Amino acid sequence: MSSLLEAKGLYGGYGGADILQGTNLRVEADEIVVIVGPNGAGKSTAMKAVFGLLRIREGEVRYRGETITNAKPEQMVRRGIAYVPQEKNVFPSLTVRENLEMGAYLMKGDLSQRLDKVYTLFPKLAERRRQQAGLMSGGERQMVAMGRALMIDPQLLMLDEPTAGLSPLLIDETFERIQEINAQGIGVLMVEQNAKQALAIANRGYVLATGSNRYEDTGPNLLANPEVAEMFLGG
Repeated sequence: MSSLLEAKGLYGGYGGADILQGTNLRVEADEIVVIVGPNGAGKSTAMKAVFGLLRIREGEVRYRGETITNAKPEQMVRRGIAYVPQEKNVFPSLTVRENLEMGAYLMKGDLSQRLDKVYTLFPKLAERRRQQAGLMSGGERQMVAMGRALMIDPQLLMLDEPTAGLSPLLIDETFERIQEINAQGIGVLMVEQNAKQALAIANRGYVLATGSNRYEDTGPNLLANPEVAEMFLGG
């Protein structure tokens, strides 16, 4: 049976320079998979390449057994892949509800059931559905961004640094919501600087360095690996 997502031997970058140096990734339908590594390792670049935001010069991306290498982001969304960037991930002048509805712009018909599912997962968004997203805190904006991504009922949710800039309490809450999303049968692939906490909830993890795979293992095994701890997790 095919993996939900599989990327093999990815090479690509910006301005003709390859940041990705043969990167490999795999996500099964029921997994949370985390990409960690030092700054400049190619973590976010790999996510962007998979989602079609960056051209892959060499390598292949397959989704549910179908080749999707260099497909456009809109085509990814139609296939059930949702992506939440680290920055500029909400429409600040729109209300919470309008932001969520924008996430389903490719969908037809009544959105009420989709909205209800998001509000159930993020009750604070229901309370503030009429508030402009730009007036919300960083943690609340992250909820809006994740909620908007969920409006397409994705099979794969891709998150780029979902806890960046958040307080410890909000970091814990964000990881809890990610686990709840995964429990609904949605595969999760995320890049995360809070490596220890992310690996603690991960089924599997990848450690990238200079655009290539340095380690791959279960989350618990990577946390227990002394070389990984010393080189990438702060000892």
